[in-house]
Amino acid sequence: MAPELLRWHLPRVAPDGLLRPGLTMTLARYPGAAVHLVARTAPGWAAGGQRISLALWEPRSRDPGPHPRARPDRRFRLDLHPHLWAADQAAELRERCGSDSWQPAPEGYAAHRWEAEAAILRAAEGRDGAVTVRLGGGRRLVLGEDRPRRADRGGDPAGMVLPWAATWVLPDLELLHAGLITPDRLHPLVAAALAPGRSGAPSRSGAPSPAGAGATGAGAGGAGAGGAGAGGAGAGGAGAGGAGAGGAGAGGAGAGGAGAGVRDGERLVECRGEVHRLGLVDGALRPLDHGEEELRREEILRRLGGPQLPCLAAITGQGRRPAFLDEVRNRLDHGDHDGALAVAEEHLGPEARLPEGELRDEFAAAVEERVRHGMFRAGVLSGEPGLSGKVKLGRLGRRGRDHRTKRRARPFQPIKSIKGDHS
Repeated sequence: MAPELLRWHLPRVAPDGLLRPGLTMTLARYPGAAVHLVARTAPGWAAGGQRISLALWEPRSRDPGPHPRARPDRRFRLDLHPHLWAADQAAELRERCGSDSWQPAPEGYAAHRWEAEAAILRAAEGRDGAVTVRLGGGRRLVLGEDRPRRADRGGDPAGMVLPWAATWVLPDLELLHAGLITPDRLHPLVAAALAPGRSGAPSRSGAPSPAGAGATGAGAGGAGAGGAGAGGAGAGGAGAGGAGAGGAGAGGAGAGGAGAGVRDGERLVECRGEVHRLGLVDGALRPLDHGEEELRREEILRRLGGPQLPCLAAITGQGRRPAFLDEVRNRLDHGDHDGALAVAEEHLGPEARLPEGELRDEFAAAVEERVRHGMFRAGVLSGEPGLSGKVKLGRLGRRGRDHRTKRRARPFQPIKSIKGDHS
């Protein structure tokens, strides 16, 4: 198994590209043992971390376990598409996706492969008959008659359904054809199948090189699939972090090159016509060029509704809504907790404490979601949220969280000390 390929090819949902929740998908069937090897995604309320679990499912078993949909979905199945997740069959990807005969089609349909894939489905099921293609939006197309015809929304519940993986064009193929990606950005096994002999694509007989393996956009724990790995770290100049966060003036970033007396970890901010420094004091970001009495006066003025000192505004912005907050959110959404910590550490420093505000709330929520997922896997939480007497979950919003509930404040922690909290 190539786990990163399995994650890359699993169905996802808009708008964040997160894994489709609550699915049980057959990866392989063992007729002699009457069991299925299945991959499962957690329900939306327990999907923190975007983890995938493997299990054996027996059709005659009466114990469904904690998963709300233990029976494999007949539409979302990958046992007929091992080239999407099995390393030793990845070379079949080029033929199965029909890259030699494919032409761009509206809405990304793989219509050039439907008849061939329908034949594979009939052979696997051991029966003839019509195959329904679900086109999305309640639309259906029936194959296997004189000519394809449209069907009503319900369709035949006992009929055969073309697997989701065979309905749509492989995204890698579309990206390559459009010139939006080069083979070296693909997973090495995918690059070898779709672009043999091209730069960055290892030979089919050779093992993937470490450099090629690191270039994949799919293998970073799912972060690349949702656009989280956008490389926001490139903005990490010492001055850019402070100036961008509080809106105190872009000049702070530009002045970074002239800061002869600036030490490592300090940031520059344009403050009332001068360039001031921000640095860590006892783990917290503090203005270094203002006295304590001046800072007390400025804080009183701010509470009375007056204009805020640019140095203090930059510090406030780092906690409430820093410029890199969206990148941290994206990484946390896709389960890349270590990557999110690295982004925060790059901008705030490894010894910095997470200040109060949205940044700390996001990390606290991510840890709570991982705990919730662990409770679901252990069977402590099952069914719909809110049914447990001890654990009450509110209405879940974007990213599976209740954004209306005020989160409990957590004590300041150095960034380096919370790296183990998500385990």
